[in-house]
Amino acid sequence: MSETQPDPQHTDQPVTPVLTSKQAKRANATVVGMLIATGLTLALCLVPVLLNPAPKMQARNVDVAAAANQAAGDAGYRPLAVELPDGWSANYARWNAGTNDGVPNWEVGYLTPDTEFISLTQTNAANPTWIYEHTGNSTVAGERPAGGVAWELRDSSNGEATLVTEIEGQTILLSGSADLAEFDVLAEQAVRDLRGN
Repeated sequence: MSETQPDPQHTDQPVTPVLTSKQAKRANATVVGMLIATGLTLALCLVPVLLNPAPKMQARNVDVAAAANQAAGDAGYRPLAVELPDGWSANYARWNAGTNDGVPNWEVGYLTPDTEFISLTQTNAANPTWIYEHTGNSTVAGERPAGGVAWELRDSSNGEATLVTEIEGQTILLSGSADLAEFDVLAEQAVRDLRGN
């Protein structure tokens, strides 16, 4: 019996295709064309975005004291109407009856001098679930003193901060995108107002 020799042309190694120069040119042209088309599409999408920057919040100067007086009967407590330094303004002040979450609350939206936003929420019916949901499912990052009170500092996934405290049966939440130094200003005034100082 004779042994058969393996045929070098029929080995098990994969065959590497060889492209002609015309085929290679066409393949490269397709890739280059796709990259150019993608670049042009991105450029066209960026033009409107760059020409229309995100608007800053505009001050509305809502009369918070008047709205707080109207809400006091429904609230059963004195809603906060803090006096803030020049440059601060209120965008809204409203009483939420708690029909969606079962926790009635007073809410005021403030613009800082740097046109950043902080909302103040006050309630006498808070519970841990409501606080967790109302603070954007944030996690506790530590404590921050302001106005002689220890505030719980929470950080959320969207980059906003929240300060939470309880004073004389009232839960106060401050949430927004402002610098923590501006949170301190609002927190100190809220504590003073709540304690009647």
